[in-house]
Amino acid sequence: MAAKKPKERDYYFDNAKFILIFLVVFGHLLQTFIAEYENVRILYLYIYTFHMPAFILMSGYFAKGFRKKGYLSKTIKKLILPYLIFQLIYSIFYYFLLGEDSLSLKILDPEWSMWFLLSLCFWNLMLYLFARFSAKKGLVIAFSLGLLAGYFDMIGGYLSLSRTFVFFPFFLVGFFMTKEHFKLLQTRSAKLVGMLVTLLILGFIILNPEMNEDWFLGSKPYDKLVDVKSLGMLIRLAVYGISFLSVFAFFTFVPKRRLFFTKWGKNTLYVYLLHGFFIKTFREDSAFGANYSLQTFVILLGVSFCLTILLSSSLVTTFVQPVIELRISRLRTLFSRLKEKLLPNQSY
Repeated sequence: MAAKKPKERDYYFDNAKFILIFLVVFGHLLQTFIAEYENVRILYLYIYTFHMPAFILMSGYFAKGFRKKGYLSKTIKKLILPYLIFQLIYSIFYYFLLGEDSLSLKILDPEWSMWFLLSLCFWNLMLYLFARFSAKKGLVIAFSLGLLAGYFDMIGGYLSLSRTFVFFPFFLVGFFMTKEHFKLLQTRSAKLVGMLVTLLILGFIILNPEMNEDWFLGSKPYDKLVDVKSLGMLIRLAVYGISFLSVFAFFTFVPKRRLFFTKWGKNTLYVYLLHGFFIKTFREDSAFGANYSLQTFVILLGVSFCLTILLSSSLVTTFVQPVIELRISRLRTLFSRLKEKLLPNQSY
């Protein structure tokens, strides 16, 4: 009997993940300059309309096997344990970097980018309820929760509750999407529509550069974002529209074939968890408070790309795997290869 051919990875999604994690790094570097430079702010706002929502949508798409035996326990181990470990690591890091008087460890209040791990765990748990509904009913409820959450001041950064409710519609849309839906986004006509949508969104941002970027972060209640609280739902509804259009436009541009960066697309979690140490150090360094210029933009672009590749590389993932994945398979492979080279088998 012929051996079963191993399933080939889908280059399309690996390409999408690499591009998105690069934009996460780049966006965090740009944030230093958005208060003083309007052109930087426009680019920053555009990136934030889709980069995390697209990540979340893909997470939902790949959560279809949540009913499989062991899925829940595996997901909790994969998300919650690294969350706890990096909460501690980042707390220690901030203590030394920022020179705080005391070491503060807030388990239930995510440090910076750690919110994604906590929310992703909640989204997977919520599937056990929402997968029982039809796509239409489930999405109506999910959007309603996201819109109503802003009216409750208690729903904020604690336990990442605000982002969990606000971004859940993206996760659920991804869960209900099929491979055929993504194929439609790869057609020539979809690419043309995607280009038009992108230009319209960029035009809207250019005309409204003063818009509060926190709307796209989904982390605060309405009273922190707008003076007239009753308008919060309408604004968030508009933000949903912009983000979903921007997300689907992004997917029309993602290349399908294998490219030089495709292989790094499977290691995005490493970049996401580790790049904060570099970003926070960058922001604390007063030398980077200099005037922004085209040269600065090019440097930031290059640094973001190189940092993304470095943190995705086999060198980094091999030695950090025990902390992030709680496994040592990469180290075992490395030691096996070294052993073969240093102590080759000899016949007597």
